[in-house]
Amino acid sequence: MRHIGFAISANCSLMGLAAAPAFEVANIALGQPVYALHFLSESGGAVLTSAGAKIQTVRFDDRTLDTLIVCGGLFVEPSTPAFIDLLQNAAARYRRVASICIGAFPLAEAGVLNGRCATTHWLYAEELRTRFPKVTVEMDRIFVQDGPVWSSAGMTAGIDLAVALVEADLGVELARSVAKKLVMYHRRVGGQSQFSALLELEPKSDRIQTVLTYAKRNLRKTLSVEELAKVANLSPRQFSRLFRTETGRSPAKAIEGLRAEEARIMIEGGEHSIDEVAKHTGFRDRDRMRRAFRRAFGQPPQFLKTKARLNP
Repeated sequence: MRHIGFAISANCSLMGLAAAPAFEVANIALGQPVYALHFLSESGGAVLTSAGAKIQTVRFDDRTLDTLIVCGGLFVEPSTPAFIDLLQNAAARYRRVASICIGAFPLAEAGVLNGRCATTHWLYAEELRTRFPKVTVEMDRIFVQDGPVWSSAGMTAGIDLAVALVEADLGVELARSVAKKLVMYHRRVGGQSQFSALLELEPKSDRIQTVLTYAKRNLRKTLSVEELAKVANLSPRQFSRLFRTETGRSPAKAIEGLRAEEARIMIEGGEHSIDEVAKHTGFRDRDRMRRAFRRAFGQPPQFLKTKARLNP
């Protein structure tokens, strides 16, 4: 039995606890209790979350845990000295230590992240880097593993972290099963960017949103302006004008961004060759994809493939 402890402090976000079902679903998938969950706090009892709900906890003591996960809140707040004391020897006491979102800050305060790579919510990544210069902050990673210490970006990235922990324990096939049961769109790898090309476009109308959804699902197709205009039920000229007004980009540039993002996800997954990725995402050949990657990420696909292999 692996005992997973969630360290909770006042005003923590309920999203941090959204990682817990990954371990519950793993138990269901295996048909036996592999994981036991514990919700811990400095003093025990009911802890008020940022949403106003109370989470019943037990006192954070010397109990035996396999993994300790430190949950963050919506804002960076000073941790109590007692809470920091509880975390200081965590890396030595437990097989694994992890943080979700700005839970990285108390771990950094306790010195657990010194000399290690870590990540946090993109909104607070620069603050983490500035306040704790002994920590190498990976500002654009979904989650990071550095030895026995793991950390994730904000909000839903904690679920990706939990699935990755399950994979490390029980294998990739079970992790895929867990992700499927959690209705995750896809199982994101740690090196994936915290940013989404689709979100950055921010269309204002359902008409353009429908076009982008269609494009995302059909990246292997040519996706000409004429084809996209038909999806929008507009003339090509009307469509191009409306698309640029709502997104600030031409249809061609937006589609290139969607293709580059999908290609990056596939490359970081490590299961496909560069040529296969180019074909699958509609670039047709590696040279077109290489030029698009340099524009989008400042690096060629091969560099990101190598980086993903070194930082699984």
